Parts: sequence; structure tokens; C-alpha cells
Amino acid sequence: MAHHSSRKMIARDISWLAFNARVLQEAADPTVPLRERIRFLGIFSNNMDEFFRVRVATLRRMLQFGNKANMHLENDPQQIIDEIQMTVLNQQGEFNRIWEEVRKELTAQQIFLRTENELNAEQKEFVREYFEEEVSSDVIPLMIENIPQFPALRDKSIYLAVVMWKKDSALKRKYALIEVPSKTLGRFKILPSPRPDEHHLILLEDVIRFNLPEIFSYFGYDQYQSHVFKVTRDAEIDIDEDISTSIIQKLEKGLKNRKKGQPVRFVYDREMDPGLLEYLVRRLNLSKRDNLIPGGRIHNFRHFMDFPEEVFKEKRHRKKPFDHPLLTEKRVSDVIMEKDILLHFPYHSFLPLIDLLREAAFDPDVTTIKITCYRLAQQSKIVNALINAVRNGKEVVVMVELRARFEEEANLEWKTRLEEEGAKVLIGIPNMKVHAKICMIRKRTSDNNIISYGFVSTGNLNERTARIYADHCLLTSNQKVMADVSRMFSLLEQPRSNMNALRDCKTIIPSPYLVKKEMLKLIDEEIKQARKKKPAAITLKMNSLSDEEMIDKLYQAARAGVQLKLIIRGIFCMYSENKKYEKPIRAISIVDEYLEHARVWVFHNKGKEKVYLSSADWMLRNLEHRVEATVPIFNEELKQELKDILNIQLQDNVKARWLDNDLNNEYVRTTRKKIRSQVETYNYLYKKAQKNSETGSN
Repeated sequence: MAHHSSRKMIARDISWLAFNARVLQEAADPTVPLRERIRFLGIFSNNMDEFFRVRVATLRRMLQFGNKANMHLENDPQQIIDEIQMTVLNQQGEFNRIWEEVRKELTAQQIFLRTENELNAEQKEFVREYFEEEVSSDVIPLMIENIPQFPALRDKSIYLAVVMWKKDSALKRKYALIEVPSKTLGRFKILPSPRPDEHHLILLEDVIRFNLPEIFSYFGYDQYQSHVFKVTRDAEIDIDEDISTSIIQKLEKGLKNRKKGQPVRFVYDREMDPGLLEYLVRRLNLSKRDNLIPGGRIHNFRHFMDFPEEVFKEKRHRKKPFDHPLLTEKRVSDVIMEKDILLHFPYHSFLPLIDLLREAAFDPDVTTIKITCYRLAQQSKIVNALINAVRNGKEVVVMVELRARFEEEANLEWKTRLEEEGAKVLIGIPNMKVHAKICMIRKRTSDNNIISYGFVSTGNLNERTARIYADHCLLTSNQKVMADVSRMFSLLEQPRSNMNALRDCKTIIPSPYLVKKEMLKLIDEEIKQARKKKPAAITLKMNSLSDEEMIDKLYQAARAGVQLKLIIRGIFCMYSENKKYEKPIRAISIVDEYLEHARVWVFHNKGKEKVYLSSADWMLRNLEHRVEATVPIFNEELKQELKDILNIQLQDNVKARWLDNDLNNEYVRTTRKKIRSQVETYNYLYKKAQKNSETGSN
């Protein structure tokens, strides 16, 4: 991928595609267990869907409205769209190649994905019965020729396009559409297998295909042909500045509209009957530029993230989270009162966060719990603890971000439940997502003072993703930090009157705006030291680095001789290689079994290092359009712990890729012993936990 050197930065969307290519590398890697390779294919596919629904749709909209819309215009939307198109086609080819390899590997492990034409007698019977009992009630064929108004096809669904005719009169063909009800039934069904050591599976659409004669028996056709296709739509919910209707109504309107978004991609089985394809394209008002993408037989690979576990011989090897050494004996809240604690997920157990809220719910001295929730788990224990607190007479304030993308409907349901129980639910600030992960618990002490404790985290309060996302969470009763958390809640509770609450923060550095100012200052300090030929260094770990102003400042730092070390998982728009840099930048991305979600920033600061945890990436939206919290770490031991973990990551030579100017995603390979940072981090923290339990809890 050659890039135009005229750009000061790599285009954000092109950089994102390079990230998704790293996900694909994991799927291609034969040393990765087969089930994980299949999961990475699912993740790649899901990422790509979201990319088209959100980013490509936005670029299209820019082209449509041009500068009228006064958006953050990329240099040249058309050029970027063309580059995306080329890259995506290449990646699609690579995807298909990997899927073929994975299929061979499945076969070698005696796992067979059967189509409707490959069933034995017993399986045919099974598929007939399964269809009859479970599937048929969810299958509603649409006879599309007779419908004047073409049905609104749903994004995220796959459809079977069916052609029927009679052998003796091939001319009269009938078309029908069937939405595959994978949401309710799941995409995979395990079949009875002819031999005990084999596993046979069938996809839901093939169950339907097998039963087409049954579905359409009414018409008396004897020939059927069917192929899968899907439509990806524009998903942006444009929340306009119209303050009079509440955000919720807009959102609900937006959700309704999302089903009607413009198609941005039409992906179909290349074997599809040409007449039917032509007909669909016409009825859907698609033009060539709506990305007609011919593919193979299977679409919506994102379902492969849920490929049935039970068919694999080797059981999942994922290590179990362990308890933080200080949280084994005492109540979490008692420990936090004495000292700060850092939890590192998914290595440490997530339970202490739930325990913290459960303890607060029952503690007679606790008066108040305030917490922000961005993405919640389906059966959220967090919500249950909060509801118990309300029932016990505590004041409970929950900020539920209704604009957490693609979680809006779930979050609306949580809002209703919490409100029914009597919690106060906040829904944020017009035009600003609340992305900070903060919690404050207020408690009366024996001498009738009020003290606060709680946490500031880099990750979501979601038990399910806490097993896969790598994040850090600071549990603290530091009164300065808690005073600022309290200020942030006063902004969330009354945005109009407390817009300045953020400016009063003394310890936490909040977004919008303030974090950027503060970081620019800290980088300038390092530049000053470097120019005096004194030690100057910055280590930054985050998900994305795309903000132009921050990147410009980092370019300055590199030219001045500041030692830069960057660990960026996703979008990285900076050119990391340049002859003008005094010291080469070390820029890597780690993609492995866990999703590296943490943000940690370290500034040398003349030897008195400053270490921060944050919920914010360095992207325009996090720095200027969101409420985020960045917290300094004061405790020297905890600073060291974070630095140790960063150093392990900087030495990774198994799962790290160089972030070079050409986006080659080459693995970092060195001759020293293999270091796979996620395994080494586990060992590092596990050893600490062991050592502590031996010396007894202090």
C-alpha cells in the first residue's frame, strides 16, 4: 500500500483497514488454535460491517453534502473511498483463502459443515423435524414480484433469494425472499453424526434450503435455486441540535430510521441467478457504486464468533482470572479505605467491582452510589447490585449512555428497569457521549464525616467483556480524586448549570478540552528537556491515535529528541518513520487473544514520572466531544506495576506488529527468547498474587 507522502498523516480509514488486517493475520496464523482462528474471522467480518455502516457511510455523506455539512472533511473522500474499495477487495480475497484453509483444518479434526445436499437419511429426517418444530414458524416468505412496495430489508440479517420453476415450463420463474431468523435460532445446528468421533453441523439457511419444497408446496414447483445475500446500511444516528425533543426520542427515532438507512453494500453469492440479481438490484435502487460485492456461499461471518464450542476436541485453554492478592481476605471497601488498588482485567477477577457495589448496597453507613455505565452485560450483576441499593434506601444515580453504538436498545431497557426501582437515571449531555468510567460511593464515618471511595477505569462495566478486554481499574479512596469524580457527576446531573464543574477539577483531568491542553503541556515539557540534552521520554498506550494536533506535537517531540514509545492497537495515523527524528520511534500494535483496551500514558518529567490511566483515546471525538476521565497514579508501587506491564508489552516479539509508514503489519521478530506479552503479563501478576498469599495479607 503506497501512500501519498503529501499527507502529514495516514488517512484514518486506511489506518483502520490496516488494523483489521492484523485481525485477519490472527485468523491466518496456524499456531492460533482453530476455534480462535474461526473467532477472528468472525471479528474481522463484524468489524468490516461496522466500518461500512458507519465510516464508509459517513464518507458517502460527505460526498453528497460536500462542505455544506461543515463536517471534519477528510482530504478527499472520493480518493479515500477508492482506496478503501481496493483494500477491501484484497482483504476479502485473503479472507476467502483463510476460510478455505480453516475448512480443511476442520475436516482434519472431523468437523464437517454440511450443506443441504450432503445429508444422509438420518440427517435429512432430523433437518425436516427441526424445521417443522423450531424454524417454520419464524420463516415468512415474501413473494416479491407481487408486492408493490418492496420490503425494507434489515441490516445485519441475511436473506435467501429463491427462484422457483417447473421442469416442464422453465420460462415461468417465480422469485421469493426469506429472512434467515438467525437472531432467534442461532446460525448453527449440530446434526446427528454417522460416527461417534465426527461432528456434523449445518447452517440455518441450509436447513431452510432443504425445506424449500415444503415451504412452497402450495405452488407445485419442482425446481428450486436459492442464494444468500445481505445488505449493509448507513447506521449513523444523526442527533441534531434540536434540543426541544429529548435525546431519547431522537434516539428512538434514529433507531427506527436506522432500519431505513441507505444501503452502503450489497454482498451476494456469485452463483446467484443473474435474472434475480438484476431484479433485486433494480428493486433496491442500488447503483454500481453501492458496492455490489460478489462473495461465496456464506455471508455474515460475524456469527462465527459463536461457532459451537462443543465440537472441538481440545477444550478451551483460556486461563482463569485470579483474585487480586489484597482482596482475598477482607471486604473490598475496607481495603480501599487503606490503600489504592489496581485491578488488571482479564487477568484479575472482575468480581471485586460487583462486590464493591454489593457491599455498598448493604452497608448502613453508605448513603449514595453514583456510577456511569456505557455497555452493560445482558444479565448485569452490576444493575442487580444497584437495584438492591435502591431497595435499601440508598440514593442511586446511574448515568446510562444511550448512545453507546449498537447498544442503544439494550441500554434503553436498563434505563426503564432502574427507573422503575427508583434509581435516578441520567442520560447525559446533548451532543456529548459520556465515556468516562467512574464510580463514587459516599459513606458516613463513625465521627459523622462523609468520605467517598470508588473507582476510575479504562474499561466498561460489563462482566462478559471483562473476560476478553484488557483494562486497568483504579480503586481508590483518595479524597482529591473522589472530589473530582463528584464534580464530574454534578456536571452530568445538571449539565446546564454546571458546565464549568470540569474546569474546577484539581486532580482528574477531564475531557472535553482539558485533557488535550494538559497533554500538550506535558509533551512540551519533555521537548524542553530534550532540547537541553536532558533525558526526555514518553510512553503512550491506547486504542487509537488520530488527533491531528496531538500527532503534530508528537512529531515535534520526535524531532527534538524525546524518546517515544507507542503501543497502539487500532487506528494509528502518525508516520512513525522519518529521518528527521533524533531517536527512532518505537511504535507497535498488539493483537492477540484479549483485546488491548487500556489507555496508559507515562511522561518522564525530569525523573519524577507522571503516570495516567484514561478512558480517552487521542481522537478528535474523545478529546473534544465526550466526557472522559484521566486519573494520575500517585502510589509508587502501582506506577511501577503499570510500567512493568508496559515494558512487557514493549518487548513482545510474538504478537506485536511494527506500525511502519507503509502499513505492512510486519511482526516484531527478535532473536531473544519469545515474549508473548499477554502470557507474560498473566505470569507477572499471578506471581505477585502467589507471593502475597505466601507472606500472608499485610
